[in-house]
Amino acid sequence: MKYDFTSVIDRRGKDSRAADFIPFPDAKVDEGLTPIPMWIADMSYPTAPMILEAMRRRIDFPSFGYFGLSEEYYGAIINWQRKRNGVEGLEKEHIGYENGVLGGVSSAVQAFSAPGDKILVHSPTYVGFTHTLEDMGRPIIHSGLVRDEKGVWRMDFEDMNRKLKENRIHLAIFCSPHNPTGRVWERWEIEKAMEVYAANDCLVISDEIWSDIIMPGHKHIPTQSVSRDARARTMAFYAPSKTFSLAGLVGSFHIIYDPLLRDRVRRQGAISRYNECNVLSMHALQAAFSPEGEEWVEQMCRAVDENMGYACAFIEENISGVKVMRPQGTYMLFLDCGDWCREHGVSIHELQRRGVKAGVIWQNGEDFICPDSIRMNLALPLSQLREAMERLEKYAFV
Repeated sequence: MKYDFTSVIDRRGKDSRAADFIPFPDAKVDEGLTPIPMWIADMSYPTAPMILEAMRRRIDFPSFGYFGLSEEYYGAIINWQRKRNGVEGLEKEHIGYENGVLGGVSSAVQAFSAPGDKILVHSPTYVGFTHTLEDMGRPIIHSGLVRDEKGVWRMDFEDMNRKLKENRIHLAIFCSPHNPTGRVWERWEIEKAMEVYAANDCLVISDEIWSDIIMPGHKHIPTQSVSRDARARTMAFYAPSKTFSLAGLVGSFHIIYDPLLRDRVRRQGAISRYNECNVLSMHALQAAFSPEGEEWVEQMCRAVDENMGYACAFIEENISGVKVMRPQGTYMLFLDCGDWCREHGVSIHELQRRGVKAGVIWQNGEDFICPDSIRMNLALPLSQLREAMERLEKYAFV
């Protein structure tokens, strides 16, 4: 490959939450084992070089005063959406800066609901949604995804419809691609979901932050593209942060076509006076959403897909009782360890602790409203992934 997805980078002591923090206070890595961070959703790959080059060029100019988002910024987003997702008719006025996707979600929730109003989300549920809604006093109503006969996670449309009606819900959060299961929804699935939302007069917040990390054979369908009603009903949120591992730079954006929805979300986001882009983040996005950036993304997705294939095959061949769907998108692997835990008389917390002791820093899947589960980040060099899986077989799943 032209770009580097094999070098092992020691991020410890380099401003890395992934490498410097263990999300299990009762566990520590055994002496002599180097920790392998596989929990929080950022990459262990080197930052794409065209982004570093763009930031260096801007740093070389010795002034960092007040600025406004450039025409190149908006143009990069419009061109990226057209090239990657086939989006036509997207204009500058439809795009708005957000410090983060969760910040944008928070603004939308506050703009279109009141404390005590219930919000529908699918479960397993991204932990960020849970914390955001709880902090704002919005009760969460979960509509559980179900696995079909092939183990693929699917929406339960009847359950969605029933819960929207029973709870008089008029605002829902939709995650596409879905985190943590890795589903890339097919067009008919999104169309059906949007029909259910429309029938219940329900606005939709669509988190599409993972939309560029799609495995071969699958395609991201923007929620707003499936119908005229979906375009008007949906507030979509995107960012280069997952795709290019730029969370530390801060910077996301919304796409909202309906002027009423857009005005209210923007007004809510502006109240704090903190929802402003920084100049390096702007230049990073412009470089990321370039032809060179797209080439990097395509190679990154192939590297992740290779990791997905290896990890799923390893589990199937060596760890009986753990169920997993090979992700169609994202770089997260979601393990259902319930059968294994029951068969071996081991609690999920003990299994999680064993993994950490072995130096595999994974994430508690129960935080995603799914018992006996674990989430793993596979955006790392294959050599590290092989080491991690071998350690898990030897020290955790025993």
